[in-house]
Amino acid sequence: MECGLIGLQGVGKTTLFQALTAHAVPVQVGSMKPNVGIAAMPDARLERIAEFIPPEKIIPAMVHVVDIPGVPSGGGVSSLNQVLSHIRTVDALVHVVKCWEGGDAAAAIAAMEAELILADLVVVEGAVEKAARAARSGDADAKKRLAVLERVQEVLGNEQPVRTAAWDDAEQAILKSYGFMSAKPILLVANVDEDGVNERTDAMQAVRAADANAVIVCATIESEISEMEPSDQAEMLESMGIDRPAIGVLAAAMNEVLGLSTFYTAGDKEVRAWSIPRDSPAPEAAGTIHSDIQRGFIRAECYHCDDLFTLKSEKAIKEAGKLRSEGKGYAMQDGDVVHFLFNV
Repeated sequence: MECGLIGLQGVGKTTLFQALTAHAVPVQVGSMKPNVGIAAMPDARLERIAEFIPPEKIIPAMVHVVDIPGVPSGGGVSSLNQVLSHIRTVDALVHVVKCWEGGDAAAAIAAMEAELILADLVVVEGAVEKAARAARSGDADAKKRLAVLERVQEVLGNEQPVRTAAWDDAEQAILKSYGFMSAKPILLVANVDEDGVNERTDAMQAVRAADANAVIVCATIESEISEMEPSDQAEMLESMGIDRPAIGVLAAAMNEVLGLSTFYTAGDKEVRAWSIPRDSPAPEAAGTIHSDIQRGFIRAECYHCDDLFTLKSEKAIKEAGKLRSEGKGYAMQDGDVVHFLFNV
């Protein structure tokens, strides 16, 4: 699944992308093509699990990140359509908002939402006409699509994004098939300058007012930190009065907006985090490790990482009766540490 970084031009999206991907991807500054990379998900639980089950290596979960070109200011319909076409293909949006001198956070948030709503209106108008013609022929699927599309049209006509309405799973599938951009889950990121890291400005409050789950970062600082050795990182953070990089908080929020949860595998060779869609059945979770494990799934032996933090060892977990044996119908829980048994 992909998270798309969006925003107006000059808000620090690409700098944030570099911080997330630790400068592993050569970026194309000013290009109308997106920068695409993979970001490691900083995870305090993963590090703690490795303290109790020391491995040869620690492997974090990964998230695909797309740095979508900035929405042009007066750049013409062609440039805007190029940007919107990239937004349409990602699974969730991270809207980076400029929160330093010269930025109007409230206006930027409203402008981006308006662009997405207008673009979706164009799509739904044509889609309603096509679905209506098919529905008149008695096509049951077309009737379902038409009902959803007419509701989408009503929501957008009220200048509200599609995501503000309640949709069941079947309706969500129809929405996704049309690529409605305002239906995508969105996270706001207040990008502050170096002087604003420990402050609470009006711009930051405007972002918080629009999204209670908004994350505050200084992309410039995070980008610099991502290039440093761990010892140098700690020294820089201390000098600025910061406890830890904000990129971990942002990564966790991106996981949330994508609708993902994390489970862990732990052993002498490696301790590893895996991202899966929330409430995935155990066999599907096993399939993220290897298709053979899913195909030959027998059961999942698991416990919650909090039990490990409390009881200190897997031996103590077993003795306390906290080790569970779960079958194919088990929905994996965020924080599970699991060993899959399989036979192929």
